[in-house]
Amino acid sequence: MHHSSSSTTTTTTATTTTVNEFYDFLTGSLDNIYNAFHSHNIMSIHFLQLVLSFLQSFHSQLTILVHKLQLPVGGKWLDEYMDDSARLWDICHVLKSGISNMENYCSMGVNMLSMLENNDLNPQISREVLRMITRCQRESVRLEEENKSLLETRIKPISMEFDESALIQSRFNGFHGFRGVLYALRNISSLLLKIMVNGLVYCSNETSLSSVFCQKTTNYNENHIVFGSSFMVSAKRLNDKVKETEEGQNGILLDEFRNTRNITDELKTRFDGIRGLELDFDISERVEKVKNCFEELQCGVENTIVQLDDFFDEIVESRKKLLHL
Repeated sequence: MHHSSSSTTTTTTATTTTVNEFYDFLTGSLDNIYNAFHSHNIMSIHFLQLVLSFLQSFHSQLTILVHKLQLPVGGKWLDEYMDDSARLWDICHVLKSGISNMENYCSMGVNMLSMLENNDLNPQISREVLRMITRCQRESVRLEEENKSLLETRIKPISMEFDESALIQSRFNGFHGFRGVLYALRNISSLLLKIMVNGLVYCSNETSLSSVFCQKTTNYNENHIVFGSSFMVSAKRLNDKVKETEEGQNGILLDEFRNTRNITDELKTRFDGIRGLELDFDISERVEKVKNCFEELQCGVENTIVQLDDFFDEIVESRKKLLHL
């Protein structure tokens, strides 16, 4: 009997260590995301790809954790995992729709650039360029309206919640602590997905994400850490920082997208002043700026779509593996 008790204690200790290692991994990753965002304070495509990479890592580590914990085959933990991964799948598909909508806008920018690069800009061609710039501006407005609709019709109905409270309820100890891990991942995923939705789809004060990604608050800090809550200190810090940047903002927050809009607006203003006269400014420098902005956006869009497709494949594989344990 003594041997059996000792064996059980050893198993419990190993399980707790494994679960705590996962929480430590969450904490370190969230700190890395915070540092990356704090350094530049913008929603760049590089930052959002980093956020997506960590989201992929969390999901991958969760699958590995299942095998380490040796959870009962076909247990309720599997139902909870399947529900959570389905929510993740749905929101990531909205992200893909939102960023895919930018492809047509990028194509228009490339066409505009082609005309600017390959023609001697006499007044007649300048008026044609002006029409292309105007179409490009209209496309950016249409794009934001379409993405706003995605937010309202496809994000709002999905139950995703960022809860600032810690894992204090005893029920989170279920499934050898795996229930707490699922809660943690669901919670942190909501925060990271919120960041990505604001950057790639739409951020609106009218359809506030506080009503989409509901937020509960609690009072705790680094000096009051309960079981599994150290990562929440890091999560809250990241959430607060992102909220500062988002406050009062509307539209797609992606920095590269906003850069293309600004440079296009600037170009439009200059061409508006021509009115049948010869160009009175050097176009080459501005063409280079337009080229850099649209190429950066287009490259980022394409790479992020590939990254999302890879993530979909990983989710499918993980669901298959855990379903057939």
